[in-house]
Amino acid sequence: MTAEQSARARRKRHEEAAAWVLKNRDSNQSAHESRAFEEWLDRGQENRTAYEAAERLMGEARAVILNDPALRNFKVKPRPRVAKTLAVAILGAALVGGAFVYSDGPMRLLANAISGTGEMPTIELADGTTIQLNAFSAVSYRFTAETRTVTLLRGQAFFQVAKDANRPFVVEANGGRTTALGTAFDVRLDPNSTEVTVTEHAVSVTSHRPAAEPAVRVNEGQQAIYDRDGKVKDVRQADTHTVLAWRRGQLVVDNALLADVVTEIGRHFAGRIIISNSDLAARRVSGTFTVTDTDAALALLRESLGVSVIRMGPLILLRG
Repeated sequence: MTAEQSARARRKRHEEAAAWVLKNRDSNQSAHESRAFEEWLDRGQENRTAYEAAERLMGEARAVILNDPALRNFKVKPRPRVAKTLAVAILGAALVGGAFVYSDGPMRLLANAISGTGEMPTIELADGTTIQLNAFSAVSYRFTAETRTVTLLRGQAFFQVAKDANRPFVVEANGGRTTALGTAFDVRLDPNSTEVTVTEHAVSVTSHRPAAEPAVRVNEGQQAIYDRDGKVKDVRQADTHTVLAWRRGQLVVDNALLADVVTEIGRHFAGRIIISNSDLAARRVSGTFTVTDTDAALALLRESLGVSVIRMGPLILLRG
């Protein structure tokens, strides 16, 4: 048997093992199916080893999913039994994938422009301003005779603002407002803070409650970080080439949390990447990742951290 034939046989064996794990969890399994499973096991120790590994991995994935509200709370209607065991596995994968798409419905109602997995579109607004969205990002906008306001609802966006002396250009995100002063800048939403990085001229950053905090000027080459109340916590020099690496399909990190790196890779993966435990999620990693190529990015993680990468349909499980 050639190496290629051996790899195909191994892949088929693992697919069959995963299908049998799902099949054996069906309380209505027939006696005929039970016998077929025993016969499959008796074909060799390799089948038994593959089945034990599949059981273990399915159990780990289930435990992680139960701790993930996006997956745990997804409800589906019962479906009729599927004749082929492999189709059962594919069906389960499709249902999980459907949950991700379905959960984005409310955002689509709020946004004027939205990017999906792996998409980084550039949008031109009526005034000539351009917005490039990172993958899995969303904005809404409203223009009047007096103002131009964009709200970053999710993710990250780069703004190249057209001049209009009579109408200020404002980006709202979380609790803050960034006003362009004839400029180009990047805004990124994180769970507890927002980053504003200026690549041309300057911006003014203030809270939604301007009386609470004075406006902070952020100049070209600087980055401001503000909290969910819009209070600026820090203004520092920024490596704009690194900050804007996402526009080139890259992520450049130095001693970053694995959890944060996986989040960025996940923007370009049509499924879910799960880290098996919190200790692994907290490990640190450095490097330049091509996030638009999921396989290449995961291969770099495998090499740098020694993690195992296990694929199960639309799920990828990272184990330390």
